[in-house]
Amino acid sequence: MRIGLLTEGGYPYVSGEAGLWCDRLVRGLEQHEFDLYALSRSESEEADGWVPLPPQVGRVRTAPLWETVDDRIVHGRRARRRFAECYGELATALCTAGPGSPSGGPEGEPEGQSALEADRFASGLYGLAELARDEGGLPTALRSETAVRALERACRAPGAHRSAREARVPDLLTVTARLERALRPLSLDWYEDDDLGSVDLCHAASGGTAALPGLLARHFCDVPLLVTEYGVRLRTHYLTEPDSSPAIRSLLAAFHGRLATETYRRAAVITPGNTHARRWQERCGADRAKLRTVHPGMDAAPFAEAGEAPECADPQTLVWVGRVEPAKDLVSLLHAFAEIRRAEPGSRLRIVGAPTGPEGAAYLVHCKALAAQLFPDEADGPHAVGRNPVSFEETGGPELPSRADAYASGALVVLSSVVEGFPTGLVEAMFCGRATVSTDVGAVVEAIGGTGLVVPPRNPRALAEACVALLRDPERRARLGAAARARALELFTVEQNITAFHGIYLEILSRTPVRRVLLDDTGEPLPFGVPAEAHVPGRWSDATARIAARGGPGWATEGEPDQARTSVAASEGAAR
Repeated sequence: MRIGLLTEGGYPYVSGEAGLWCDRLVRGLEQHEFDLYALSRSESEEADGWVPLPPQVGRVRTAPLWETVDDRIVHGRRARRRFAECYGELATALCTAGPGSPSGGPEGEPEGQSALEADRFASGLYGLAELARDEGGLPTALRSETAVRALERACRAPGAHRSAREARVPDLLTVTARLERALRPLSLDWYEDDDLGSVDLCHAASGGTAALPGLLARHFCDVPLLVTEYGVRLRTHYLTEPDSSPAIRSLLAAFHGRLATETYRRAAVITPGNTHARRWQERCGADRAKLRTVHPGMDAAPFAEAGEAPECADPQTLVWVGRVEPAKDLVSLLHAFAEIRRAEPGSRLRIVGAPTGPEGAAYLVHCKALAAQLFPDEADGPHAVGRNPVSFEETGGPELPSRADAYASGALVVLSSVVEGFPTGLVEAMFCGRATVSTDVGAVVEAIGGTGLVVPPRNPRALAEACVALLRDPERRARLGAAARARALELFTVEQNITAFHGIYLEILSRTPVRRVLLDDTGEPLPFGVPAEAHVPGRWSDATARIAARGGPGWATEGEPDQARTSVAASEGAAR
């Protein structure tokens, strides 16, 4: 089977957990072939290069979303008219209030949006895609005055919701620029019979812009689409746009909501990574019959030693591991630890993690100052050196070489977040056989089941009481830690993830009719060009389909997998 894997800001670039998940999937399904279609988010991401790719990766095509593109395409009068009509349809779908939002705002919009508006958005989207295919690209048109004026007309039209009507010129310019970047995949030359049209299945590793090439491959070539989401893009937008004006937030939220609805409507199967993501998908219109929950697959091997020797942990040490940022609510954890120290004077808290960006660095400074204020340095005796019971550390040093060593250093692992998707760190602690105390956010309850204690977020007293209860009961800690490790090994390993996706691939393909007619050198249909063995793992034949080449944008590049850590540049319209 040949899979087109669609990513944004992840695999094959050197990145975080999303890239690791894709790498494990590709390496685990070595009986299949993979073509990678990657959208990069930043120049630094491209500069870091790619991870080493396995031999089953046959082709890598990349395109940047971060740089300004000048396609230098001059559209004729008819093309300009088509663009204005299609962009106007899409803008109207973003500005029109749905029946589920009587107040005129975008909140609640995806669940209650009418079929008419969904069809209008799809009509505008695919109309722009067809125009981009005919004209060779649309980046300049999507940033043009025509686009801004079409968006302004939609915002001022009768029936537009209140936030859209209040949009000012700077808001319209910002939204137009953001939409151009989100719609940049429309201008790629990936949707031909020798590209995405030649794969058996498109697998989008996330929703949003990453799924857009899959939608277009389905539209142009009838390629079935599988969408996997461990974090829902619409929810991410709500969490990452707090400083924008109401007009910008509402219009971009409407776009992400409409795109999510269209993606779920066209996908053959949708695989949320947890029930929390599944609820968001259902709210955005996903059909329950298409949903298959597949928990993320994580490598348990690095944590095996800690999991098999839980008695090595310091019985009075609590450990927090993660990225230092305000959403992790370390302030509440420090206030909770102040109460824990009053109940258990010998307890110690190790905060292990690095800050994320300037905001995270400032938050770390604030937390260190708070810890110094709450816990003055204490000494065990008159001749001992005082030390703070709270330590801020990072992995990679001689004391904590890895995250597994961090979890192994304490008897109790704490998660204090106010916002969380799938709690990867919590599952790592479970692999280590550690008892956990967590706040009830995101997919925490689903991950730990009954193997840990859960308290409300932003409640230091409840967090402290739960921690004290486990610190005083080592037998209960041991029972919970053993149960947590057993649950993690059963549900969250790489093996179960790979097995699930292998079955889903076969399920989708079994319900998909043969789409391609292979042609011989003379252009005639090739008899028995798609034998039954074509859907059985293995390289059975060297099918030679006639290639209909079409020029594409020069900013989309194609590279070979052996150039694993080098930025790839290819000439415009080059054939493989």
